[in-house]
Amino acid sequence: DESFGMFGKQKQKQKQMNKDLLLKGFEVELFTGFVNGEHFGVSSDLTKELSDYVKEPDMRNIEYITVPHRDYSLIKDAVLSPRKKLRSWLKERNLTLIPGSTLSLGDSKQFFRSDPDNTYHNFIEKTYGSKVVTTSIHINLGIDDLPKLFAAIRLVRCEASLFLALSASSPFIDGSPSGNHSQRWIQFPITPKEVPFFKDHDHYLNWVERQLDSGLIYNERHLWCSVRPNGPSRPYHLNRLELRICDLITDCDLLIAVTTLLELRVLNLFRDFSNLDPLNASELNSDELIDLCDSNDVQAAKKSLDANLFHWRNSEKIKAREWISQLLDEVMPLAIDLDMVSLLSPIQSVLKHGNQAMKWLNDYDSGNSVQDVMKKGISEMINQENLQNSDAMLEDL
Repeated sequence: DESFGMFGKQKQKQKQMNKDLLLKGFEVELFTGFVNGEHFGVSSDLTKELSDYVKEPDMRNIEYITVPHRDYSLIKDAVLSPRKKLRSWLKERNLTLIPGSTLSLGDSKQFFRSDPDNTYHNFIEKTYGSKVVTTSIHINLGIDDLPKLFAAIRLVRCEASLFLALSASSPFIDGSPSGNHSQRWIQFPITPKEVPFFKDHDHYLNWVERQLDSGLIYNERHLWCSVRPNGPSRPYHLNRLELRICDLITDCDLLIAVTTLLELRVLNLFRDFSNLDPLNASELNSDELIDLCDSNDVQAAKKSLDANLFHWRNSEKIKAREWISQLLDEVMPLAIDLDMVSLLSPIQSVLKHGNQAMKWLNDYDSGNSVQDVMKKGISEMINQENLQNSDAMLEDL
């Protein structure tokens, strides 16, 4: 009876903890191709048979969107189940999923349209070409209180470079090292080139309407930046923050860790706006903050964890790796209160051993070809899925 009582208290504590958390959903983009690492597009055929997946303009990648959850124990299945279904469909055709966020083995000069009749896709191909043929993972946090939402967007924009540094996984393009840890972010066309620090919803709404009127953006979706507001009827009805800067994270445990750090940071902000909203707590003005954030994002794309960045509080130089360690320290009291400390542990491993891009570059520098590195990455991605599926089954037991 005592043990059942303890179990009941744990369930009650878990239920209360989940009430304190935000909804979390993911937009997952993936490359398809052959087991030798070469990319091959199938999205036109796949979306005819499986309606849960979304065409990207180029048929070599595919997207799916997860059901949002507050409870972290549900995220792994939400992310992996559609991936497992996709992988089974591909396996029947002797195809597979390819990790990384750029066309590591090419061909990045060509564009393979998934939907020739789509006018938006036509605009993207003509305007940007294959620069947009990348994959990533977008992390959405549910925030329907608009003042909180825009404060969170300001803080996350100032620290977005740190999430790119953790997730960088695109060091190759067309069969060679690109010279960057996130070639994806270097080549992807930020649109428009200048995005203000939004003070509130009215500021954002009026700005978007001006961009549409002037033709600087094609539609309300055509705001491509590190973080943006999102919702069922942009720019009018908003209910979530969308972090767009991360490269593809194939390891679900690391994805959960990165999401946990992001959420804890936002929850800390909600408890201390005066100290964490950059409009209140930075020595820099809005224009200076914009320049700092954009510069940090580029530096993180080039060197990830080893990048020299500038802190948004006072523009002091700081290594990305050191700044991430500081963030972990700052969120730790709340992580302890919410029983989320263990979820963060994969980040410590990345800080110690390097991110995906760093590991791949180490393999390449040791004498392996880009194709060898990618074939190994394909096998590791499958092994991670098998291991994480086994962990999920044990948790159910």
